[in-house]
Formats: sequence, C-alpha cells, structure tokens
Amino acid sequence: MLMPLLAVLVGLALLVWSADRFVEGAASTARYFGMSPLLIGMVVVGFGTSAPEMVVSALASWQGNPGIALGNAYGSNITNIALILGLTALISPIAVHSRVLRKELPILSLVTVFALLLMYDRNLSRLDGWIHLAVFAGLMGWTIWEGLRQKGDAFGEEMEDELQEQAMPIKRALFWLIVGLVLLIASSRILVWGAVAIAHQLGISDLIIGLTIVAVGTSLPELASSIIAVRRNEHDIALGNVLGSNLFNTLAVVGIAGTISPLGFEPSVVSRDMLTMTVLTVSLFLFGYGFRGPGRINRIEGALLLACYLGYTAYLLTGVFGQAG
Repeated sequence: MLMPLLAVLVGLALLVWSADRFVEGAASTARYFGMSPLLIGMVVVGFGTSAPEMVVSALASWQGNPGIALGNAYGSNITNIALILGLTALISPIAVHSRVLRKELPILSLVTVFALLLMYDRNLSRLDGWIHLAVFAGLMGWTIWEGLRQKGDAFGEEMEDELQEQAMPIKRALFWLIVGLVLLIASSRILVWGAVAIAHQLGISDLIIGLTIVAVGTSLPELASSIIAVRRNEHDIALGNVLGSNLFNTLAVVGIAGTISPLGFEPSVVSRDMLTMTVLTVSLFLFGYGFRGPGRINRIEGALLLACYLGYTAYLLTGVFGQAG
C-alpha cells in the first residue's frame, strides 16, 4: 500500500506543477504569435487547465480502467463547480461581467444535458466518442469566432493584465510548453498506476477513486488559479477557468477516452454522478447568468454549492465504508 500511496502523492504534486508550467508556456507562446487575450483565456488556458484530466483519462482508457477515465472527467466537473466555485464565492462573491462567459453558461448546461442523454445506455462507444469530439470542435469554432469579433470584453481585459504579469521570452515559453507536456504525461502514468493499485488493494471500485482522489487532484490547477484570480478582483477569470475546463472535460476528455477504447460502465455513473453534474451545471447557469443585469454568484450560493459537494462526497464515502463493513 505504501508504494501506490506514494505514487499518487508524487504523481499529483508533479501533475499540478507541470500543468501550471504547461499553461504558462502555452499562453505566452500563443501571445507571442499574436493570439488575442480573450482567445488565450477561452481556448489555450481552458485546454491547459484540462490537460491533467485529458492525459489521465486517456491513459486510463488505454489501460482498460473506465472508472478512472470517466470518474476523473465527471468528478472534476463536480469538483470545479461545487468545491472550487463554492470556495471562491465564499472568499469573494463572483461578479460576471463578460458577455462571452454569459453566453457560455447556457451552452455548458445544454452540452451537459446532451452528454447525459448520449451516455444513458451506459456505454461509451467509439461513435459516441467521435460525436463528443465533433460537438467540441464545433464549439471551439464558435468560441474562436466570438473571440475574434468581441471588442473590449471584460474577460479579455482581465486576461491581458494576467498575461502582462506572466510575460516571458519565447525560448523560455517553448521550453516550459514542452517540458510541462512531457511531465504531464509521466506524472499521469504514475498517478493512474497508484490509483488503480489502491482501489484493488482496498477492494473498492476505481470509479470511486476517479471521482474523489483523482478528480480533486487534477482540478487543483483550477482551484489555485480561481482563488488567486478572485483575490485580484479578476472575477471573470475565476469563472472562465471553470467554464472552459468543464466544456473540455465533458466533450474532449470523454471523447478522447471513447475513441481510444470503447467503455462500458456501471449504472451509477449516469444515475448518480452525471445527474449530480447536470444539476450543478444548471444551478451555476441560474446563479451566474444574471437575467436582469450582470450575473453574480454570492456567498449564500457559494455555500450551497460547497454543501452539495460535501454531501455528494459523504454519500460516496458512505457507500465505500458500507461495502467494507
């Protein structure tokens, strides 16, 4: 048990560190080649913060561990909304000024419901995987189009300030882009091996490990960046990190896992985990959209989100200990 536990701890630490370096290198490289701050925030940073989930789920699918592949993707979405935005809103209510992010809130809700219906048969086929990726490609095209036509968006202005603070020479940016990606892959392999070994030794499903330890670990970059952003009064970055990450997780991460290897999974993934993810996503839309003006996630709503995360996690752990008993 000691070696798998050590592998998980080392893998998570290296994963978070390498993801941060990868995002910084990718954002600086994109900025050097003339990409707008709004597009960098929505596409490059969204991809970068979801890179841990993407690599972990792809490796888990390739190795025949559907529980970790799907648990990581859907568990990360639950963690992003309920834990990360819940904690962030408790620290400081999140004001939503960006017009682009307000458009993304209902889109994320529709995408989540679409994924729930597509996975209702409890089977992620290669066709399902390609459908996920096709929808993702369409949304990325729309995002790029929106980013090119929007002028003076609040999210883009906040990203401009962030990029100026983290500016680095192109050679250094490329170095961290490559090194970060290599370490992401290596740390993900270590993490998946340790997580599977712990699940087998404790006699619990790898789905539970994916939904809890792995999901929280791969979401740590979003947690750090959202808390830092809101303390700097960059509220749209705090929300944009989560929206971008959840879109990538729901479509690209699951889609890549499905195209690598068809996955069958237990009914609770749909009835418990995807349903929880859908309810939280729709709640986030209702909280943050701002039907009568700028959106805002206040402290009470943040506390509700956090309470949902604690209740969901407690329910998972109660099932684990019930089986052990």
